[in-house]
Amino acid sequence: MERLLIVDGHSAIFSIPRFASLHRGPTRYLARLELVKWLQRFGDASDWKVVVVFDGKQAERGIEGGNEDGILILYSRDGETADTVIERLAARFATRDQVRVASDDRMVLMTSSTFGAETMRIAALEILMEG
Repeated sequence: MERLLIVDGHSAIFSIPRFASLHRGPTRYLARLELVKWLQRFGDASDWKVVVVFDGKQAERGIEGGNEDGILILYSRDGETADTVIERLAARFATRDQVRVASDDRMVLMTSSTFGAETMRIAALEILMEG
């Protein structure tokens, strides 16, 4: 059984002040980079496989990273949201693995929980990461 932590990327950026402040103005891209680095350190130091999901744009659609990088970065496709991707991952993996979904979107948490995933708010993710 694997341990999979799925993080709603934009929810984390907007909920964690140090990333939210980077997201303003011309440094928006730095918020994603710093969030990914933060999550990657956790993935490298724990037995959790980390997946972070962002709403995609045409130039950013697809997958970055891989298990050897300590993190998998997914972007939603055109016409779908990151929420949909997160819920689909929870549905697919929660029946056989330990899945934890981190988001501040209540619908994402409720749907993921229905599929058998553990859920947590972003504030709880910060505690997990820093603890």
